[in-house]
Amino acid sequence: MLPDEILQTLNSEYPCRDSQIQQLAALYSQHLPSPPLLVAHGLTATGKTSIIKSYLRLSALPFAVVNSRECITGRHLLERIAAACLDALDEFGDEAVDRRPYARTENLSSLAVNLQRMLEARGKFVLVLDGIDKQREAPPTLMAALGRFGEMIPNLSIILISTLPLTHLIYTPSTPHIHFTPYPRSSLLTILSASPPKIFPTPPSTDQFPDYTPDLALEDDAWLWGRFTSAVYDSLTKHTGRDLDSFRAAAHKLWRPFVEPVVQGTFGTRDFSRLMVNRRVLFQGEEGVLDRIVASESTLADTTSASAAGLGSATPLAAKRRLRTLAHDLPYYTTHLLIAAYLASYNPSRTDVTYFMKHTDKRKNRRRTGAPGGTKSKHRKISRHLLTPSPFGLDRLLAIFRALLDGGVPQVADLYTQIATLTSMRLLIRAGGAGSADVLDPGTKWRVNFSWEYARSLGRTVNIEVGEYLVGGVD
Repeated sequence: MLPDEILQTLNSEYPCRDSQIQQLAALYSQHLPSPPLLVAHGLTATGKTSIIKSYLRLSALPFAVVNSRECITGRHLLERIAAACLDALDEFGDEAVDRRPYARTENLSSLAVNLQRMLEARGKFVLVLDGIDKQREAPPTLMAALGRFGEMIPNLSIILISTLPLTHLIYTPSTPHIHFTPYPRSSLLTILSASPPKIFPTPPSTDQFPDYTPDLALEDDAWLWGRFTSAVYDSLTKHTGRDLDSFRAAAHKLWRPFVEPVVQGTFGTRDFSRLMVNRRVLFQGEEGVLDRIVASESTLADTTSASAAGLGSATPLAAKRRLRTLAHDLPYYTTHLLIAAYLASYNPSRTDVTYFMKHTDKRKNRRRTGAPGGTKSKHRKISRHLLTPSPFGLDRLLAIFRALLDGGVPQVADLYTQIATLTSMRLLIRAGGAGSADVLDPGTKWRVNFSWEYARSLGRTVNIEVGEYLVGGVD
């Protein structure tokens, strides 16, 4: 393809990236020399990798792409680079390359020698390393060596794709950089409006609606989708995530519940204001921007059905309250460990005998009754669950844990492993004993990192009312 045709194709495929595409076209051409090293940097979902790969493919330049995130060690990266270059030479060349001389690539020196032998007496070759700043166990001189490869191999050009500019790691002067800036609001809306989804999954019957032609349907799709994406950005995406991927995911997740009244015939395709009032619940919750492995269709369906029934403003509050009280799906003994940790944090240690001794009945009379004359207390006491959690020891946690159980603990329940897992989940936080090397040392202090609502929901999953064991109770 001609350079002008390449630019036109890329601009139509990747809108709002004219400057970056023109810089690539100026630096990489079939007939002009290219820089030995280029750094393309920008935040997530700014089109770095897609635009570079598309340009190199359209310009017919031999290139190889290696995703550094898929490489476990530094040697794994070096071997992947050698293998990707051999595959690219087989694809763009006339005959297959013998791979036996390049079977071992142990270090940067052997990689430089292998690349020099591969590209000898060949034309320009571009090596793209995507996510090079995310490489695990990278050699300390990796970036500096990659910057010098172009001096040793004249027909090799390397493109490093990273999140931030690598100026502190590359010591080669005058290295060109291309910055892929984050998409502003106008660019995001332009990109999403290029491919609007359909309002009706199946087109309306032509017998019932003879005037609703396919051209009119496409016009309605674009009109409603443009206003809908503006509402999604202003209400949700602007405050939770401004990148293109999160914006597109939130818009497509909410689109089908949003246009459901239109599909059912309650509103017309141009009744956007009435549709926004009826579906305002979708823009007041967090379901549209939460990423889940298992889709929670029931919560979204309950929310939309309640708004259709006319519950109005009470529905978002109920939905938020229900979402706040959700608990993790934890094992039986792990749940008891968390409940015991909460009680150890919010109950004074002097009350453990009163609340957790199984042969006493004092727990039933724990609340202070008023004086016979009806006199009020001079000081108003704050509920303990509203205060900051106090640190507790590991032995006290295990004692309360065994008091909450009806029977014994089987040997297969490794409590210390469960405590370590809860610590990695940040449900338990180490609060003291920093001088000890062992985090499970008896002298180590711990503190819970969750609220009263979460503890109460955990207790109800195992039929324990946590408020009955809390000093002062819960009003």
